[in-house]
Amino acid sequence: MKERPSTARGARTRAALVAAARTVFERDGFIASRLTDITAEAGCATGTFYVYFAGKDEIFTAVLEEAQNDMLHPGMPHVPERDDPALAIEAANRAYLTAYRRNGKLMILLQQVAMIDPKFQELRTKRGNIFAERNARHIADLQARGLADPTLDALMASRALSGMVSRMALDCLVLGDYELEDVVSITTKLWVNGLKLAAG
Repeated sequence: MKERPSTARGARTRAALVAAARTVFERDGFIASRLTDITAEAGCATGTFYVYFAGKDEIFTAVLEEAQNDMLHPGMPHVPERDDPALAIEAANRAYLTAYRRNGKLMILLQQVAMIDPKFQELRTKRGNIFAERNARHIADLQARGLADPTLDALMASRALSGMVSRMALDCLVLGDYELEDVVSITTKLWVNGLKLAAG
């Protein structure tokens, strides 16, 4: 991966290429997309592209990184977890599901490309690990406070519950036409029930 540009102008050009690549990938798919389509969408020369990226795989990785950052930090409202852990879980689920729906086309592309390219399967696995480990820390904290089932392995529980939310996001909000609040409600109930969550 090439280093990020050190100048404001370079950063703007790179950002324009990433935004253009996202548009092209979502429109045409990964395999059918061409670098010339991306540079045309960005309004720059092909030579400029290679200043910032080595090729299509690299810019697709950059697009996915931006989507992951959006999903990890979706700008959810602050909910004091220590006052009501269930409300905090609900807010986190709503923020994640909203961000997943916003990035749904890319999540489908990542699944497709990961099936044929080990690099992207590894990227997908790392992405899943980041979410699972973050949520496991929250579960462990709830257990330490006597609010969640202490017999659960925090990481395994996180993988199960986080995977459930992710699958619901794909099946119900991206591929299906369920209402967001219905998906938030059921995933939150399953989190609360799965953890045997007690009131804070």
